[in-house]
Amino acid sequence: MALDLTFSGAEVLWPEGAGPGALAISGGVIADAPVGRTVDLSGYLLAPGLVDVHGDGFERHMAPRRGALREASNGMVATAAELAVNGITTAVLAQFFSWEGGMRGPDFAEHVFEVLTEVAGTVPTDLRVQLRMEMNLLDDYARAEAAIDRFGIGYVVFNDHLPHDRLAQGRKPPRLTGQALKSGRSPERHLALMQALHARRAEVPGAVAAMSERLRSRGVLLGSHDDRTAEGRDGWRALGVGVSEFPETVEAAQAARDGDDSIVLGAPNVVRGASHAGNVSALELVEAGLCDALASDYHYPAMRQAVWRLVELGICDTPAAWRLISEGPARVLGLTDRGRLAPGLRADLVVMARDSRRVEGVFAGGVPSYLAGDLAARLLD
Repeated sequence: MALDLTFSGAEVLWPEGAGPGALAISGGVIADAPVGRTVDLSGYLLAPGLVDVHGDGFERHMAPRRGALREASNGMVATAAELAVNGITTAVLAQFFSWEGGMRGPDFAEHVFEVLTEVAGTVPTDLRVQLRMEMNLLDDYARAEAAIDRFGIGYVVFNDHLPHDRLAQGRKPPRLTGQALKSGRSPERHLALMQALHARRAEVPGAVAAMSERLRSRGVLLGSHDDRTAEGRDGWRALGVGVSEFPETVEAAQAARDGDDSIVLGAPNVVRGASHAGNVSALELVEAGLCDALASDYHYPAMRQAVWRLVELGICDTPAAWRLISEGPARVLGLTDRGRLAPGLRADLVVMARDSRRVEGVFAGGVPSYLAGDLAARLLD
């Protein structure tokens, strides 16, 4: 149930910058005048709820051990709880639809979509899904589109995880045995599948172009993953694929900016100060203005950690850094009703202790999704 409350005494991240002032919530939105009981938030920072445009950290909850795939409903509830603890009020769960099988295969993807549909309306956090389409899975395009229609999936990103160079050289890909075990195949069958998909690579561009056109006609947001060149990004834009996820080079990111595409970077990359794969540093791209949104990628706490890292290094002040995890990703997703603290917008709030920066309260659509510490005592007083 959405609460009617007025918060006073906190430092607030308003759209125009940080400063004092009272903020009221009523009926799930931010009110334009005080309402209900007033809660003193002296000593706290009040900020917009986080919008996570791409995260796959939910996987560890969906299958806590290999083969334990029947615990997904409980896992989705646990995911919502972890999101709340980290201040995330809108979360896009990035689910593979891939030849890689196992938790990345179509069967498991459809199971995730079903469970998310079942759980989404029972938790405060706004849970959404991104279908990560492996481009080489040519025989399953129709199945993917059927799932998109059935579950109302509004965001699709194209990926290519085939090790084409190795396959072209007739060499075994690295980590073949481990990947095969995760897929439920023998190493020999897994390699044969990759080789067969690689042999059909000439069919992929036409299939992707046709699928992109069909999805755009349905209003689906489209993205590409791991862009490396300006030419590659320009090619995606020509297909109406307007989001560049985790560009690997300055060249690709600059091409996205020049073409008015959205640029999503990984928050863990910012926290680490470098890509784990040796690509361009997200810190460098943020400093160059080549970032619209920071995503959790594989670690939900990284979004807030990235904000404080950017502030610590003097790359952004707090309001600008916070926009990369709230207003920026909301704009990428086309969600105009959230990401800022302004009257009439969703009451998505994060309340943090100013000294420790620890999250003590989260409200999603005016409904508490997480309460702890002294803040919980003040609200329950």
